[in-house]
Amino acid sequence: MAKRRRFTTKFKAEVVLEALRGETSQAELCRRYNLSENQVSTWKRQFLENAETFFQSPEKHADASVERIAQLEQFVGRLTLALEVEKKASTLLD
Repeated sequence: MAKRRRFTTKFKAEVVLEALRGETSQAELCRRYNLSENQVSTWKRQFLENAETFFQSPEKHADASVERIAQLEQFVGRLTLALEVEKKASTLLD
């Protein structure tokens, strides 16, 4: 079985930018870097979908992260409480 190759984000960005410039065809890039056309297309799609976040301020990212962490902490608390209730119910029923 073939081992999966891993690509750095820098390499992916270089390939995508080269593809978007249009100086060489996507097929030529795939041959040069031994990549599938689907892989390059996926990287281009991901790049374009996330391009707008490049211009957002770091504080906005931090605020979203803090909010998400708070939500996850609440969720973990609820799960912990539910688990404790099930443990107590289990010991009472045994």
